[in-house]
Amino acid sequence: MKDSMGLTAEEERIANDLHENGFAILDFPDPDIETRIDRIKASLSPRYGVEFDRVDGIKNSGERRIQDAWAFDEDVRRIAANQTIIDLLSKLYGRRAFPFQTLNFPVGTEQPAHSDSVHFSSLPERFMCGVWLAMENVELDSGPLFYFPGSHRWPIMTNGLVGRRGYDASVPSAQDPYGPAWDALRTSLGVHPKPFIARKGQALIWCANRNCFCGCRP
Repeated sequence: MKDSMGLTAEEERIANDLHENGFAILDFPDPDIETRIDRIKASLSPRYGVEFDRVDGIKNSGERRIQDAWAFDEDVRRIAANQTIIDLLSKLYGRRAFPFQTLNFPVGTEQPAHSDSVHFSSLPERFMCGVWLAMENVELDSGPLFYFPGSHRWPIMTNGLVGRRGYDASVPSAQDPYGPAWDALRTSLGVHPKPFIARKGQALIWCANRNCFCGCRP
C-alpha cells in the first residue's frame, strides 16, 4: 500500500490504524499549535456558560460547546482548514477532503456512547471523518474521550434498521432511538471502551460511524 499510494511511513501508520481500529493518533501538524490553542482558549472561554472557577470542580452545567467558531475565530479556522491534514485525508480517502463544521468543548459533555453518522454522513457512506484536537493535557480523571475500537465497521444505524418511525416523532436527543442497538452490538461483540489520554497538541482522526463518548470528571 505504501508504494502504490505513495505514502510516507507515518502516513502508512495512520492509514493502517484507521483501517484496523477506526482511529489514528498523531501530533497536529502546526508549528504554532501551542500559542494558537492558548489564543483560542482565551477567546472562547467567555462564550461558554460554564462556571470555570467553581470550587467544587463541577463544570458540567450551562452551554458546553460552541459550534462553528471557525466562522469568527481565525485560529479555529486555521486548525479546521489545516492544509497538511486536508492533504493527508484526501490521499487516504481517494477524493478531495474539506472541512464543514467545528465544535469546541471546554469540558467533557457526558454524552452516552454514540455515532456522529446519525447527525451527518455522506453518499457513499463512510466518507466522513472527524479530527479531535486536545487543547490541554488530558488525564484519566479529567473527562477523556472514550472510543470503541473497530466500531467503524459496525452497521450504520438508520430509522429503518432500528424500526423507528421518523415522521411525527419527537425525542430529547437524536441519538436516543439508536442507543439500545449500539448497546446490543457492543455487548454481543464484547467490545470495551478505551480512553484517549492525550497531551496538548495531539489529535485523533476518527472514521465515520465509530462509537465514542465524551467522558466526565469523576
